[in-house]
Amino acid sequence: MLPETDLSKGTGLDRRTVVVTTTATRLDGDARLAWDKLVSGIAGSDVTQLSGWARVRAEVGYRALYLRVHRDGELAGGAQLLLRRIPLLGEIGYVSYGPLVAENVPREQVVPALVEALDKLARGRLCALFVQPVHGDDLSAQLLARGFRRSTAGVAPANTVRLDLAQDEDALRAALSKRIRRWTGKWERSGVSVRRGGLDDVRLLSDLIGRTATHQGFSELSEDYVRNLYEEFGSTGHAEIFVGEVDGTPVAAELFTACGGVLRCRLTGLDRSSPAVRLSVTSALDWEAMRWAKASGFAEFDLGGLSPAGAALVEAEGFSSQSLEGPDRFKVGFGGRLHRYPPAVELISSPLLRITYDRLRSAGAGRAVVEWVRTFMRQGLRRKR
Repeated sequence: MLPETDLSKGTGLDRRTVVVTTTATRLDGDARLAWDKLVSGIAGSDVTQLSGWARVRAEVGYRALYLRVHRDGELAGGAQLLLRRIPLLGEIGYVSYGPLVAENVPREQVVPALVEALDKLARGRLCALFVQPVHGDDLSAQLLARGFRRSTAGVAPANTVRLDLAQDEDALRAALSKRIRRWTGKWERSGVSVRRGGLDDVRLLSDLIGRTATHQGFSELSEDYVRNLYEEFGSTGHAEIFVGEVDGTPVAAELFTACGGVLRCRLTGLDRSSPAVRLSVTSALDWEAMRWAKASGFAEFDLGGLSPAGAALVEAEGFSSQSLEGPDRFKVGFGGRLHRYPPAVELISSPLLRITYDRLRSAGAGRAVVEWVRTFMRQGLRRKR
């Protein structure tokens, strides 16, 4: 573990008030507890900034670097960066749904410190840095002003569908599409039931994810990865598994993550050879998870990422757009609102990497390579079925 580095030196920051430090590899003891408390206490935050996420990603080749801002001695914000070394080039880093600023702290006192520190890391230690903020266009704007550019790397979904769980259940039901709303009264008669799962269901979940991966033509996550994720977060209330059954036989499962008052769909698996498809069991999973989240005091329910094309259609035509397809069409069927994160940004300081990346993005075959790299950066090492 590298020693803590003070990034406030030479930045023009008032070090009597704001101190910015980096700590590589891990946080221990009170520092880890303080960091996770900060992340969990910010409305709309995501588990990808919890220290446990770094431990999950370490299993697939990433290591963490923590950027922390202390104001008057108190932790006021920061970012968990995940890094991977690229042979001959150096380290690439990304920030998924961060940096974060404590809700009781004026952003104008912390954001400039975060921006300056990220810029310093991107130009000094890293050959490339990709950032998907979670709150506030101010972070993106200030990074762009320092020479970052808009990013399409997709290190985290930039759009999603969210539902306000402060509504009563009748209002949530009324917002459903006609098809899903009709099913809410038919599932029980059709033998469809949904239960909360646990560690014993990880193998089932992994197998169903693999079936979905085969159907959609992508590589599946390993069972070890899914198990590590659930073991890391399930015991702390940051992950839940729901299982959908038809006449007592499991046919669908979904893993949700919980953070910042939001329950979010993360991984879904479905046996398409079963009656699950015609009985809309995946809709039952999300409906029951939504009801559970409301009863458990969550503020919002997140259907997971919406594609850029899907988000553009929703913005132009609304949730009733007939042009939506596949997962996007499924997600808007629950109603809610389009949630857009602040613009993602990147700085590729390595001239060789930047030229190569830009040329690949503009070429037909190269775009396939970029898409593979994008998936690799988001999901790490995966195995074929």
